[in-house]
Amino acid sequence: RTSTQRDPPQRRIRRWMRAARRLFSRLAFSRPPHALPDSSPLVNGVALSIVRRRHSRSTSYVGEPMSADETARPAPPAPEDASPGTKLTSWDFFRSMGSPKFHVAPMVDQSELAFRELCRRHGATCAYTPMIHARLFVEDLKYRKEIFTTHINDRPLLVQFCANDPDMLLKAASIVAPHCDGVDINFGCPQRIAKRGRYGAFLMDDWETVHNLINKLDKHLSVPVTAKIRVYDDLETSLEYAKMVEAAGAQLIAVHGRTREQKRAADVRANWAFIREIKKQLKVPVLANGDIRTLAEAEKCLEATGADGVLSAEPLLENPSLFSNPPLYSPSDPADPLPVEGDVNCELLHEYLEITRTYQTPLRMVKGHVHNMVGSWLKEFTDLRDWLNKTPHSEMTVDKLQAWTKELQGRVNLVKRNEGRMRPIPKKSERQLAREAAEAAKAAAIEEQAREENAVAALDAKKQKTNHASAAPDTPPAVEEAVAN
Repeated sequence: RTSTQRDPPQRRIRRWMRAARRLFSRLAFSRPPHALPDSSPLVNGVALSIVRRRHSRSTSYVGEPMSADETARPAPPAPEDASPGTKLTSWDFFRSMGSPKFHVAPMVDQSELAFRELCRRHGATCAYTPMIHARLFVEDLKYRKEIFTTHINDRPLLVQFCANDPDMLLKAASIVAPHCDGVDINFGCPQRIAKRGRYGAFLMDDWETVHNLINKLDKHLSVPVTAKIRVYDDLETSLEYAKMVEAAGAQLIAVHGRTREQKRAADVRANWAFIREIKKQLKVPVLANGDIRTLAEAEKCLEATGADGVLSAEPLLENPSLFSNPPLYSPSDPADPLPVEGDVNCELLHEYLEITRTYQTPLRMVKGHVHNMVGSWLKEFTDLRDWLNKTPHSEMTVDKLQAWTKELQGRVNLVKRNEGRMRPIPKKSERQLAREAAEAAKAAAIEEQAREENAVAALDAKKQKTNHASAAPDTPPAVEEAVAN
């Protein structure tokens, strides 16, 4: 270009910066992070922050991105001599993590870094990441950056994947191997999406694929592979399945004491007896999962099953301090410990929101935790629920959420002081009342329409009968008598 055709300097600088960002992004993620030196600024500094800003355009977050000091902290490295042939196995692996007893179970979009940190502060001794889709993790950079975040103190950590392709699973696991203690395979998800994707509990019908997935990681991954499974309806099949998983190479097995069809924890109790028998038969550490709502129940499960640790999922979402010792609160009815009474969870929510200031968290995950922790009170204070549901993501900040939590906590304490109760009394929102009024009006209109139609039909029938009678010829009495007889 001639001097008169050249772009202004500011425009050229912006164009160069965009090109540099694209280049740094490709360099940082063109190969697994562990293939680059831990001190590489492309991995731990510039490139990560660039991708985070770019991703935030399409995903709403709360909190601030990590500072340069935070991102520069090296991820926990794998041992220098770690390899498929020298990695720790079975009990050595379990003891290397400190023989953890209380585990944060893998939960889709809910066991993210900020929540794991909250649970670790209150008694959890090990944690799983959310379930990660192996293919999406390998091929979709946005998904990878959002679903897997960790830091140097986030240990011990098991990264869980769902997959049905051993080669794809190995690619995904190789990316996270330097940043975790082990890689877990999900064979327990019973949801419809797992059925469509042919993974999770729906691989219980395909033992060959289950074996191949575990064996592939056991032979080629530099960290141990673990598995999370469910039981079958009968003990014999459950034992055979668990033994196969162990023989394939799983160094730790978490057993959910429910079948694939038993999706809702409230519908059926977990089968601790099956877990106990599986524990007796296996040589690797076994974790128990199911019906862990309090620390007392966790200890009871450990005693009943002989398991080496327990996992909690949904109850932990409602009470992140579940593993605290001593407990943060004592339920008035030990048989019905949830939802948490009083303002205990308001305090925990404040703490969680403070953590999200350090570890940037997608807003959908944050709102999920808000509903899980204090959702029972939102059934009474419906105006606060409406604010949470209707406020645009672009306007929701940590400061606003904390002010909202403070308001909720004040109302909860007011109820306790004035009425002496610790649990909410659900009431209907204005929208529910309007919907019920509309349904009642519709039902009344339908009923009125039916009455009108019946009345018109009766008039038509009467008129038709009158016309028929007036049109009929006179009949002699003798004929009428004969017809009657």
